[in-house]
Amino acid sequence: MNRYSPPLDRTRPPPNGPVGAINDDALCTVLVPGINDSGPEHWQSLWGQSHPQWRRIAQRDWLQPDLDGWLSAIRRAIGNTQAPVLLIGHSFGALSSWYYASRFPGQVAGVVLVAPAEPVRFEIEDRITAAPLPVPSLMFASHNDPLLTINRARHWAQAWGAELVDVGDAGHINAQAGFGAWPHGLERVEEFARQLRGPVR
Repeated sequence: MNRYSPPLDRTRPPPNGPVGAINDDALCTVLVPGINDSGPEHWQSLWGQSHPQWRRIAQRDWLQPDLDGWLSAIRRAIGNTQAPVLLIGHSFGALSSWYYASRFPGQVAGVVLVAPAEPVRFEIEDRITAAPLPVPSLMFASHNDPLLTINRARHWAQAWGAELVDVGDAGHINAQAGFGAWPHGLERVEEFARQLRGPVR
């Protein structure tokens, strides 16, 4: 189902504490930034600050789009948790989250894909394919994203079985496009997370 969600109040600070109580008892939430990491004004960083129990991947080299390196970073961030995992990826981090969930669906409850880049840009189209994800997924896409056209976003969302949230003209849905705290995005993620309660599929 496609849903249009205008990017209003992009920079309004998030509410104090978790909106929908995504917590370690219910889910292990892992933030997966893309190339160059996400800076301090990026929504991933601000969400992490307002949800200190969330985890975030760490990389030795944020400049090289190494899918295996991102995969290892996600594995390290998950560690030995017994809780089902929710991955929240942006750009190349979204592709990496898709790849991890497709390989290890028993560990992952769901995936949030924000502005995923076109796989061919990184020459990984043989690994990031049109196969449906084996776990629930939520995808945010923009009409003027320089890394993925809206038509291709619709194609990938349908192929992966992801619910598509259309955020209009929102660039790459990052700090440069005006997406700081991005409270609307956080609310949608909280709603998605509530649907994931229960056993991992």
